Amino acid sequence: MTDALLPAGPQPLEKESDGYFRKGCNPLAQTGRSRLQNQRAALNQQILKAVRMRTGAENLLKVATNQKVREQVRLELSFVNSDLQMLKEELEGLNISVGVYQSTEEAFTVPLIPLGLKETKDVDFSVVLKDFILEHYSEDSCLYEDEIADLMDLRQACRTPSRDEAGVELLMSYFIQLGFVENRFFPPTRQMGILFTWYDSLTGVPVSQQNLLLEKASILFNIGALYTQIGTRCNRRTQAGLEGAVDAFQRAAGVLNHLKETFTHTPSYDMSPAMLSVLVKMMLAQAQENVFEKICLPGIRNEFFMLVKVAQEAAKVGEVYRQLHTAMSQAPVKENIPYSWASLACVKAHHYGALAHYFVATLLIDHQLKPGADEDHQEKCLSQLYDHMPEGLTPLATLKNGHQRRQLGKSHVRRAVVHHEESVREASLCKKLRNIEVLQDVLSAAHRRSQLKDAQHREDDDLLNLIEAPDIISKTEQEVEIILPQFSKVTVTDFFQKLGPLSVFSANKRWTPPRSIHFTAEEGDLGFTLRGNSPVQVHFLDPQCSAALAGAKEGDYIVSIQDVDCKWLTVSEVMRLLKACGRDGVEMKIVSLLDFTSSMHNKCATYSVGMQKTYSMICLAIDDDDKTDKAKKISKKLSFLSWGTNKNRQKSASTLCLPSVGVARPQVKKKLPSPFSLLNSDSSLY
Repeated sequence: MTDALLPAGPQPLEKESDGYFRKGCNPLAQTGRSRLQNQRAALNQQILKAVRMRTGAENLLKVATNQKVREQVRLELSFVNSDLQMLKEELEGLNISVGVYQSTEEAFTVPLIPLGLKETKDVDFSVVLKDFILEHYSEDSCLYEDEIADLMDLRQACRTPSRDEAGVELLMSYFIQLGFVENRFFPPTRQMGILFTWYDSLTGVPVSQQNLLLEKASILFNIGALYTQIGTRCNRRTQAGLEGAVDAFQRAAGVLNHLKETFTHTPSYDMSPAMLSVLVKMMLAQAQENVFEKICLPGIRNEFFMLVKVAQEAAKVGEVYRQLHTAMSQAPVKENIPYSWASLACVKAHHYGALAHYFVATLLIDHQLKPGADEDHQEKCLSQLYDHMPEGLTPLATLKNGHQRRQLGKSHVRRAVVHHEESVREASLCKKLRNIEVLQDVLSAAHRRSQLKDAQHREDDDLLNLIEAPDIISKTEQEVEIILPQFSKVTVTDFFQKLGPLSVFSANKRWTPPRSIHFTAEEGDLGFTLRGNSPVQVHFLDPQCSAALAGAKEGDYIVSIQDVDCKWLTVSEVMRLLKACGRDGVEMKIVSLLDFTSSMHNKCATYSVGMQKTYSMICLAIDDDDKTDKAKKISKKLSFLSWGTNKNRQKSASTLCLPSVGVARPQVKKKLPSPFSLLNSDSSLY
């Protein structure tokens, strides 16, 4: 049919990774898309320079008092504004370079609009993260140089993602990794001093913030943009290719919609809520266009019911593009959306509207109701084709009356010709669209086809007798919808998991520096019990035991035992380490949260079952530095973690029957859950 464009020329596919670069990234791939992105980066720098010059000229104009100087500044400012406008038009030309992004298969397909990736500047995490590790976590920052380097390498790889699922997974993995980094190194009450700079994809204007949210939002935008590029690259000559394109555009709409709902105050124009709403509409419109192409792919049979179906599908595509063009014409989007995009939306709205009227004209003119035909079915289809029939006509009477049928069909042909003429006119008004030769060819071919049918059935008195063709009701067999991003399917390992479980060792919690204590078990009794999982806490501490006298406190987290890191160990594993110490004494490192109440587990009441309430309250109230005489008179109570006698062994065994808090901890090299599940979690989750 008339529904397509030839690509501007086959482009070489991106090279497969040779193992040197990360999967999903190959910065050395020389494709039309990569060259276009390089041009975009160079334009961004020129726009940045022009914006700075304009800002300086405006500031000088405000403070200058000499009239001659002010006139000269105004002249220079006019030149700078002119240069800036030319640069933005050149950037718009890159945004409409749809041929570069289309499938390499030569096919007669209408071009689709992809989004270009946002560009960014290099960021050095090393100094800030090292200082924070030393200051906040009291650990040697040199031990985390490899992890910081991995984070920076991952960010650099995300600047050149491959145009496939591996590239999407690469961007998603970095987005999830940013969730871990945010929780570990970015406290909500403090700026870390890392400046993130991203360039607007549509205007080229840079935005800089010391806020990780800008980084996360920009990565989300690039995930959506990459999905649009995957969709335009699909081979739309095959059923699988069209299904892939529909899926890609729906996923792009889902990512952009998630960005709009999650990051509502982004300072960049391309990520403003109004602009994102328009981009979501554009992705869904292109997905609906691919649905129409999928229906037409096997061929459109010249049969009544098939033509009704195709006409309503084309009307649906025209409707969504009309809605898109209306949204693009509203302020403030109108000022920043590329004019060529709005023009192309208008062209497609008229083009597919014309196709809908052409197909209805064909089914009315070329088909006559024959004896034995399914009159009821045809009558029902025709009645559902319109909101209302033209005055004086009924569906069944129109089907049976050949003259009425032809008159109504010719009125649809006339409307098809009018819509085609409008689409050709709109395309000719935009310089960028005039340069897309295949678009002009497709519009002209469709126009000539409608004119030919009009000429074949035109009569001298048609201008007096033709009725006005009614609007066609849009209908589709596959309503496109937003597909939300599925971050949970991407498995990511926290680069900085050596710092400990994120539920405790995070940027929004503070604790004392690790302190070493040395104590011995008296008669096989440690004087305290353990609770929690990763990290384990000191619980039910006897104020007179050796550990308490050495400096341990109720609720302390055990960091290491005998220089063995315990932050990721469970209660049973810590218990085995304590038993292995024997009579030589235990060398243990512990930390205390400065806000003690925040470290208490939600299920601590579970562990009070069978214990005297007075004893539990006294243990929590006693101050190690100033013990009262009353506290000293409390009879020593044997701990559950005791060994040495048969009686104590029985008590130790009974400890294993107590319910444990939380789930089993992950292994050190095990993949961690997504950071989205950590935002509202407590320590009992580990």
